[in-house]
Amino acid sequence: MGRRPVIADVLAPGLTTVFCGSAVGAAAAKTGVPYSGPGNKFWPTLKLIGLVPPDFDPRGYLELPALGLGLTDLNKRESGADHELSEEADDPRGLRRKILRYAPRIVAFTAKRPAKVFFAAEGWDGDLEYGLQPERLGPTQVVVLTSPSGRAGAFWDLAPWRALMELHRREPR
Repeated sequence: MGRRPVIADVLAPGLTTVFCGSAVGAAAAKTGVPYSGPGNKFWPTLKLIGLVPPDFDPRGYLELPALGLGLTDLNKRESGADHELSEEADDPRGLRRKILRYAPRIVAFTAKRPAKVFFAAEGWDGDLEYGLQPERLGPTQVVVLTSPSGRAGAFWDLAPWRALMELHRREPR
């Protein structure tokens, strides 16, 4: 018996970039708007780098596919900070199925934690650095971003996000 996701995925065929977090944060679970926690840099960063228009209202996040963007999480059953999530609720196989089904050009992990869990499930070796990864999932390129969470401020770096924008703008090969 499965539970409904805290916030449903925003996925569609033909997307350029799908963002993948660990799980919906506590504030987002309450508001129903992804990445809406206090101090979260996700929406301001998407505006700053030009992935969404400056006047984009995050409450309209269901309109992201029109911009070539999507959202999902590794853990669709729980909400909270990374240290509050259970490993049992992580679903790297489910994420793999989604990415292969929808085949976005890029999947961008919005922190190292979901990337590490996913990479371990895939059997991918090596050090996990921010930015474009050498591994692909089918035709999909994999990117690891610094966490936009207000709690992860010490690790914040805009550079991987700007590099993602450049990759997002490139024509498919």
